[in-house]
This record gives sequence, C-alpha cells and structure tokens, in this order.
Amino acid sequence: MNISAVQVSKSLIELLRSDSKTVVLTGAGISAESGVPTFRGKDGLWNKFDPRELATFSAFMANPKLVWEWYQFRRDLIDKVMPNQGHIALAEMEKSLKQLRIVTQNVDNLHQRAGSRGVIELHGNIARNKCVNCSAPIAEREIDPDNIPLCECGGKIRPDIVWFGEPLPVEAIETAQQESASAELFFSIGTSAEVYPAADLPRIAKRAGAYLVEINPDPTAITPYADEVFALPAGEALPQIWQCAVGHSN
Repeated sequence: MNISAVQVSKSLIELLRSDSKTVVLTGAGISAESGVPTFRGKDGLWNKFDPRELATFSAFMANPKLVWEWYQFRRDLIDKVMPNQGHIALAEMEKSLKQLRIVTQNVDNLHQRAGSRGVIELHGNIARNKCVNCSAPIAEREIDPDNIPLCECGGKIRPDIVWFGEPLPVEAIETAQQESASAELFFSIGTSAEVYPAADLPRIAKRAGAYLVEINPDPTAITPYADEVFALPAGEALPQIWQCAVGHSN
C-alpha cells in the first residue's frame, strides 16, 4: 500500500503541541479499516439483514433468539479484528494530550482495545449486556440464544446497544455536547456527519470557535466548514499528523 505523505499546517501542529482542549469524534469509517463492516457501505451488514428484524426493541421482544444469534455473530466477527493504526495513534495521543476526549459512534470496543480510556460511547458497546427492564449491567459475555438468562428483576438480557427508535444515553450525549462546546481543536474522523445528534458535535465545536479537522476519504456535509481536511483513511493520516506534532520526521 502506498502511503500518501500528509501536509500538516502549523496551526494544527501548534494546537497539538500546546495540549489544547481536543475532542475526537469517530464513526464507522475508522472501524472499517480494521475489517468491521459498516452499516451503510455497499458491503454493510444492513444490506444482508433487515434491521427492523434485528435492531429494535420490538424485534427483540418478538424474537429474542433471532436477535441474539445475530449479535453473537457480530461479536464473533469483531473479536477477530484488531485495532488499526488510527485507533493506536489516538491512544498514543491520549497519553500525551491530557485534555483529549474521544467520542465514538462505534460499538466495537476497538478504541478501548487499542488502549484508550474514558471513551464516550454514544451508541453503546457490543461487548456489554444489560437488563431489558431495569438496564442493570450484566456480567455474562456469551449468551446462549436458546437459553437467554434473566436479570434478578426478571427481565431478559439484551445487548448494551442503542437500537433504532431508542434515545442515546443522556449522560453520554450531554457530556459529548459539553466537551465539544469547550473544544479548541475538534477532529471528525471516519463519519458521514449525517447521523444525528452525533452529526451536530463538529458543528457545535465550530460555532464555539474550535479548529475543525476532518479525516475521511470522501467529502461529507461538514467538509466545506473544516479548517483542515485530510482525504485519507484514519490509519494513514493520524500517525503522520501525530508524528509531525511530536517532532518526528515522516
């Protein structure tokens, strides 16, 4: 693979070197680089299954076995992939940038596996389970679709994922909005900027005066408003951006 050398502005380098308040929003694109299928790409899982049968509360209550079979399939698939250089670069940045916060739309746990801490998860985490009634976290990792365990309250166990028609976790989205409003530097990485309310975060940051950086191979709705655009995969762009900031040659 040919790696394109990136040109990093002095403004971005100075913001990173000065440990400016930084917020990073990641979407399906960064995970796709690891081999996790996206929901909206031409090879996305949504094109193989009807989400109305798999990712709604009503579908789960009507056929919990089918839903759990699909989520176990997805877990097995995700377990086989590894964090890519984009995830790893963000984890390295987090070690040095004390004011950096990662907000992700992804549920695959790859940021955490790369070493990132305190990730704000807008859509949940496929590695976790919770009670369908009381929302209590459940420790079991593997679920037998033919024998779905019950919570102490009697509720069935479900994946800790935000399904269609469900609101985002209030604490997660409010924290993400607050962090974005106070950001001096905002990265939008691998996201189409079309899924709300997450799509509002770069706009919130920009309106508040943040320097907006987009990393995405294809143009998005926020590309015209970005101060700096890297039309590359995150695994290519992020390591080089960080190397420039810490003073290494590419």
